[in-house]
Amino acid sequence: MIRHTAQWHDEPTNYVQPGKLPRDASATAGPAVAGSLSITSATADPALLDLPWQIQLEDWPADTLAPLPRGISRHVVRFAMMGGSVIAIKETGEHVARHEYHMLRKLRRLAAPCVEPVAVITGRKDTDGNDLEPVLVTRHLKYSMPYRALFSQKLRRDTLTRLIDAQALLLVRLHLIGFYWGDVSLSNTLFRRDAGSFAAYLVDAETGELYPELSSGQREYDLEIARVNIAGELMDLMEAGLIEDKVDPVATSEQILHAYRGLWAELNEKESFDLSERWRVDERIRRLNDLGFDVEEISLKTSPDGGQLVIQPKVVDAGHHTRRLLRLTGLDVEEGQARRLLNDMDAYRAKKHPDLDEELVAAHWVANVFDRITGAIPREFHGKLEPAQIVHEVLEHRWYISEARGSNVPMEEAVASYVDAVLRHRRDEARLMLDPEPAD
Repeated sequence: MIRHTAQWHDEPTNYVQPGKLPRDASATAGPAVAGSLSITSATADPALLDLPWQIQLEDWPADTLAPLPRGISRHVVRFAMMGGSVIAIKETGEHVARHEYHMLRKLRRLAAPCVEPVAVITGRKDTDGNDLEPVLVTRHLKYSMPYRALFSQKLRRDTLTRLIDAQALLLVRLHLIGFYWGDVSLSNTLFRRDAGSFAAYLVDAETGELYPELSSGQREYDLEIARVNIAGELMDLMEAGLIEDKVDPVATSEQILHAYRGLWAELNEKESFDLSERWRVDERIRRLNDLGFDVEEISLKTSPDGGQLVIQPKVVDAGHHTRRLLRLTGLDVEEGQARRLLNDMDAYRAKKHPDLDEELVAAHWVANVFDRITGAIPREFHGKLEPAQIVHEVLEHRWYISEARGSNVPMEEAVASYVDAVLRHRRDEARLMLDPEPAD
C-alpha cells in the first residue's frame, strides 16, 4: 500500500517537538501481516514495488543494484535501479527513517543543498515472516561522488583543501537557515565538481534539527564535530596509504574552522567606516555577491558622535550567480560554474554585442558558445562530466593553449584538443563505477 501522508502541514515543528515523529500506533500493536508493505512517499512511484523488499538489503541480488561507490556508513546502504533513475536505500529504524525523511523534505523546501527524499518503507518481512528493518529511500545525486571516490591511489592535498572549503560553505548555508547537523563529516557529504572547486551536498540528516536560529554554541559544536570527524577520516586514509604523506590530518582538519569562521564573519559581522567612505556599502554587497550570496537588506546606523557609519547585511540565500544565469539562459548549474559562464558571457557581450540588451546577448551566447561546445563533444563522452563543467573546462583549456601559442586558438580547435588531451581520459561521472580510474 502507498500512503500519501507526507504533507507539509503534518510535519512537526522541530524546535518544539524536537523533530522526531511519533511511531504509528499500528506499528507497535502487534505482528504485521506478511507482505503488508507500507510506503510513505510524497509522490507515488509504482516502480518501488518492483524491488525485492522481502530480502535484507545486504543480500540484494546484483542485477537490482547500481554499482556506484559508497561512502562510509554505520548503516547498510545500497544503490539500486528504479525505472530510469538510481536510488539510494538505507536500512535503519522506523523512527529515524521518518525523522530523516521529513527533515530532508524541509531542507529541500528551504533550498538547502541535500539529497532528495523518495520514501520510507516499513512492514518489510522476509519469506519466512521475519521482520526486516525499515528503509529510507533517497534519489541519487547525479554526477556526485563520496570523497573516497575522488581518488584511487592517493588523495592530493590541494584536492583535499577544496573538499574542506566546500564542506565549510555547506555548513554555513545550513546554519544560516537554522539547521543543526550534529554529525558533520566528509562521509555524510556528497561532492560535485563546480568549475575549479567542489559543491557539497548533505546526505545524512538523521541527527539534524531545524531551529528558528542557531546559537553560537550550537554552531561551534557542529564545527567541533566536523573537525574531529574529518581528522579521524584523514587518519584512516593515511593509515591505508591513500593520502599524500605531507598531509597532516589534524592540521588539515582545522582548515574547516578557519574557512567557516571567515565566511560566517563576512556574511554576518558589522562593519564600521567613516561617513566619507560610503562607497564601502556597495563594496560589501559586491563581496557578498562574489561569494554567491544575495542580500535582502542592509542595516545602516551612525555612531553616537555621527562620525562613522555601521552596516550589517542580512544575507538571505546562496546561489546569486546560479539564479542570474538561470534567469538569463535557463541553465541550472552549480554556483562556481555559473560564475565562470557569466564571466565568459560578459566578455562575449563586450566584444561582440556591447550595445545589445543583456537578455538578447545571453541568447546569442548560449547558441554560439555553450551549445556550440556541447554539440561538438562526441556522443561516447557525454557521460564523462555534466555539460556546464565541460564548457568551463573547454574555456579554461582554450585560454591555456592560446597563452602557450601566443595567439587566439579557434573554438573548434580548442574543443578537439580538450576532447583528445583531457576528456578522453576522465572517468564517466554520470555513471561512476566501482574501482574508478585515477582522479585529478
